[in-house]
Order: sequence, then C-alpha cells, then structure tokens
Amino acid sequence: MVVAISALYALAFAGSIVALLFALLSTMKVLRQDPGNEAMRQIASAIKEGAVAFLNRQYKTIAVITVILAVVIAVALESYVLAAAFVLGAFLSALAGYIGMMVSVRANVRTAQAATKGLRQAFDVAFTGGAVTGFAVAGLGLLGVTVLYLILKDPHLLIGFGFGASLISLFARVGGGIYTKGADVGADLVGKVEKGIPEDDPRNPAVIADNVGDNVGDCAGMAADLFESYTVTIIAAMLLAWTAFGSGTGSAANELVLPLVLGAVAILASVIGSLFVRASEPDKIWSALNRGIIISAVLSAAGFFVINNLMFDHYRYFVSAIIGLVVTVVIGQVTEYYTAANRKPVRQIADSAKTGPATVIILGVAKGMESTLVPVLAIVAGAFLAYTFGGGFYGVAIAATAMLAMTAIIVAVDAYGPITDNAGGIAEMSKMPDSVRKITDPLDAVGNTTKAVTKGFAIGSAGLAALSLFAAYKDLLPKSVVLSLYDPKVVAGLFIGGLLPFLFSSLTMRAVGRAAFMMVEEVRRQFRAIPGLMKGKAKPDYARCVDISTKAAIRELALPGVLAVAAPLAVGFLLGPEALGGLLAGAIVTGLLLAITMTTAGAAWDNAKKSIEAGNLGGKGSDAHKAAVVGDTVGDPFKDTSGPALNPLIKVLNMIALLAAGLIVSYHLF
Repeated sequence: MVVAISALYALAFAGSIVALLFALLSTMKVLRQDPGNEAMRQIASAIKEGAVAFLNRQYKTIAVITVILAVVIAVALESYVLAAAFVLGAFLSALAGYIGMMVSVRANVRTAQAATKGLRQAFDVAFTGGAVTGFAVAGLGLLGVTVLYLILKDPHLLIGFGFGASLISLFARVGGGIYTKGADVGADLVGKVEKGIPEDDPRNPAVIADNVGDNVGDCAGMAADLFESYTVTIIAAMLLAWTAFGSGTGSAANELVLPLVLGAVAILASVIGSLFVRASEPDKIWSALNRGIIISAVLSAAGFFVINNLMFDHYRYFVSAIIGLVVTVVIGQVTEYYTAANRKPVRQIADSAKTGPATVIILGVAKGMESTLVPVLAIVAGAFLAYTFGGGFYGVAIAATAMLAMTAIIVAVDAYGPITDNAGGIAEMSKMPDSVRKITDPLDAVGNTTKAVTKGFAIGSAGLAALSLFAAYKDLLPKSVVLSLYDPKVVAGLFIGGLLPFLFSSLTMRAVGRAAFMMVEEVRRQFRAIPGLMKGKAKPDYARCVDISTKAAIRELALPGVLAVAAPLAVGFLLGPEALGGLLAGAIVTGLLLAITMTTAGAAWDNAKKSIEAGNLGGKGSDAHKAAVVGDTVGDPFKDTSGPALNPLIKVLNMIALLAAGLIVSYHLF
C-alpha cells in the first residue's frame, strides 16, 4: 500500500467539498448577472413561486411517507441506524434537487437577458446555472456516503441511505414528470393545435405551469435521480468489496475505498472540463457541451490510472473503470444521434409529418425501439469485459462507478436544458425582440438533446448499477439459495419482474393523461370565459393552471410508489428469495429496454417538432407542424415521466430486496 487509507478517505472528503464549493461559486456567478426588466422579473418570479410551492408541497407529502417507512425499518429490522441512514439519504437527495431548482429558476431570466448581448453570454449563464445542480448532486452524494461510512464502518448499514435516495428519486421523477407533462400537453394541444398561437405565448393560461414543470421535472427530478444512481452505485461496489475481500481491513481496505476515490477524482476532472465549455455560434452549442464531457472523461481516465498505480499492483480495476467511461461516451453519442435536430432519425420523423400524425407516431416509436440496439450491446459488452478483466462482479461495479463518477458534468449539461427552455419562454412572454429568440431557440433545441443524453446516461448507468445491486443481493443470500432458471419460483419472479416496468409505465402515462385532460379543459374554459384573451387584451389565470398541475402530481404519486415498494416484498414473502431474485432480473431487462425506447422516441418527436418550427416543411401553423405537435404530446410523458421514472424504479426494487433479504430468508426457513 503506497498511500495510507486515511489519506484516501481524506481525498474522497476533499473531492466532495471541492464540488460543493464549485457549486457555490457558480451560484454566486449566476446571481451577479442582470435579471432583466420589470416584465421579465415578474414572469420569472411567477415561475419561481410556482416551482417552490410545488416542491414544498411534494416534499411535505414525501416527508410523511419517509417518517412512516423509517419507523417500519427501525422496528422490522431492529436497527435505528438503518432508519437514520434512510432519513439522511432521503434528505440529501431532496436537498440536491432543491438547490438545483432554486438556482435554475434564477438563471432562466438572467439567460434571457444575457441573450440581448449575444449567444456566448447567454450560453455561459445557462451552463453555469446547470453546473450548480451537477456539482451539488455529486458533492452531496459523495460527502454523504463517505462520512456515513467513516462513522458506521459497515457498508451494509449504508443500504438504508441508498433506499432513502432511491425513494425520493422515484417520487421526484414521478411527481415532477406528471406536473410538467400535464401542463405541457395541455398547453400545446390547445395553444398550438387549436388556437394556432406560438409556444410560450402569454395568452396561453398553461404557459407558466409549463415553465414551472421544466424546473420541477427536468431539474429537481433529474437531480434526485442522478443523486440516487450515484450513491447507490458506490454503495453496491462497497458491498461487493466487503463480501469478496473482507471487512475493510488490511489490503481489503483498498477495494472498499476505491469507489469513493474514483468519485473524487472525477469531480476534480469535471471541474476542469467545465472550464472548457464555451460556445459563440448556434451550430457549436452541442460540440461545446460535448467537449466538456470528453475532456472530463479523459482527465478522469488519467486520474484513475494514477490512483490505480498508487493503490494496487495490477490494472484490473483501471481497465474496468475505462470500460465504464467508454460505455458512457458510446451511450451519449448514440442518444445524440437519435435525438439531435440535425441528425437523420429526427429529420425522417419530421419529414413523416407531411402525411399526418399517425406516421409521425409510428416512425417515432420505431426509432425509439431501434435506439436500444447499440446502448444495450454497449452495456452487455461493458458488463462482460468488466467481469472478465475486473475479477468478477466487483469489476462490473467499478465500471458502473466510473460511469456515475461523471455525474457532475453530465447533470450540469442536463440542467442547462430547462434553464434555456425557460429563458425562451420568458423572452416570448415579456415580448423581447426577435433577436433574443433567435439566440434562445437554438440553445433550447440543443437543451432537448442534452436532456435526452442525460436520460440515456442515467438509464445506461442504471443497467450496470442494477447488475451490481443484483450481485450484492445474491451475496446476502445463504449458499443454499440458488437462482436457477430450472426453478419455477425464479421463472415466476422473472415474469413478474418483467411485467412491473410496463405496469408502472401504464400508471404514470395514465396519470399524465388525466392531468392533461384537466389542463386542456381549463385552458379551453379560460379562452371561452375571459373576454379579449385571444386578442391579448386580457390576462389569463395562470395560478389556476399551476394549481391543477400541483394537485394532480401530488395525488398521482401514491399508486406508483406503492407498487414499487410492495411488489418485491409481496413476491419475496409469498414465493421466496429465489422468486425475488427472478423479479430483479426481469425488471432490469425490460425496464432498461423500455426506458431507452420511451426517452429516445420522446426526445426525437420533440426535436422533429422544433425542426418544423424553425421554418422547414411549411413552418409553424402548417399541417406538418400540427402533426408533429401531436407526436410531441405523445412523446412528452414518454421522455419526461414514464421513461425516466423506470430508472429509480429498478433501483428501488433492488434496494428493497437488499433491505428485506434477511427477513425473507428467515421467514421461509422457519
């Protein structure tokens, strides 16, 4: 051992502090920018108030559930430590999302104002605002796991922390997704299709709710999602190290601390990589963001090599880490290909709009299904190679950890999206010059791609992370419990697990449909009931639409959450630990495929619509545009609700299995 273990833990702690300091400095930089004129500030204030009101209401609801589950964990598992770790995981996950959203709703108006000076200035404000979310997620995640392990000295007690993060992630994704897409679908169907008015037109009563949704769904929801993936993957790797190499003493301590050190190294690399994210031309926006990701990945790889040399006398784990980074880049490039407005798949979907909405939907679903090919092959190859060269499932866990170690820069790129989306809306509603929209529109179009890439990253990393969690679950079972396809219990669990993502997606899609129905009815009512609204001589009741989305999202949280928590417990206690193992495997496979299909198709539909709005195929108001809007409204819950929510669903199922494994085995033995 070249480096003392205490120094390695100090490095992990220091990395988390650097991330939080960078987030703080980025916040200060954003707040120093000009927030624009009075009209802009009023609109931004309405968006902020709606977002804060929803998040506060959502977190109050979740807090009650968290307290109840903490009591259940403390009593059923006879561990107040696990219960406390569960509460801490839930709190930090919620905090990461809250911090990101609070900066996002301030960066949006400043991005719009910066657009009066030029694209470079607007891009810089938007990315800096996104960086706050990214580095807050990575910093809080690494800090929480590091400090908690140093106190508890047993990664099994960290399972509670991971479950808390997973639960908040699930609720944030579902609640935020229902909110944003109920508003978005309602605004588009009435505003664009029925009334023929532009997106973000101030006459549309749902426009503020739509902009609020961008923040609570794409910012706070994604932050909680990646916080969960980040922490759960590190915990899974530590669990596998504890089982395979011993209880964290002697040489085994190196394997135990390695996931934490990889996270710290990647944070430092991401800080440097973010400094290279600059763009001054519309066609260079994605390449600028991609440059930051690539530089961060290359610097992370170099750092991983140095750390590997200091900690080990072999290169197994370095190879595994590089495999994880390569899988990250591959998934990002493939997702960009299928969702970017200037790429062939989106151009084909846009072209299909000439023959109506049916062909748009058919081709979008086909492209979504097709897009699973390369990412799944990359994940399969990555898992196989990491297992082979990394010495078993610990190598797979290290590959997944290396992927998630890039969370800071990846989430920064993602959170840029809702900021630019809101900036365009503020510019439209405050009647800023057309020159401003010519800057915010290309920023927003790339933002759709960045959000799709991040979702692809989240889903792909979930695949490798879930394999690690599955291996950790198997390690907790007695050697007498065999997970074999010749066992009818395993097969039964496999089919039930395969079913869950479809049933879960049905619940969330229907929830969006109900919220959208209420929104459409309300927007139509206001256009009928408010004299002069269509002519711009009266102001719509924005608050009413915000209230509809808020109530719908909170109301619809319960059933998907109950399904995620109850299903693995029911299968485990009724059919046994073998069936539960089958359930986890089935959910991983179908959940991964369905999530990629839905998120990619949704983003492709969105950018096909934006391509037509840019003036192609007849432009705004044309029949092709109306057909593309229908495709986009179908894709909205695909890409922003059901698809992304499958990622935390898979993790919640696995974390429940890890928590309850001992009880389930004891129940069936006695």
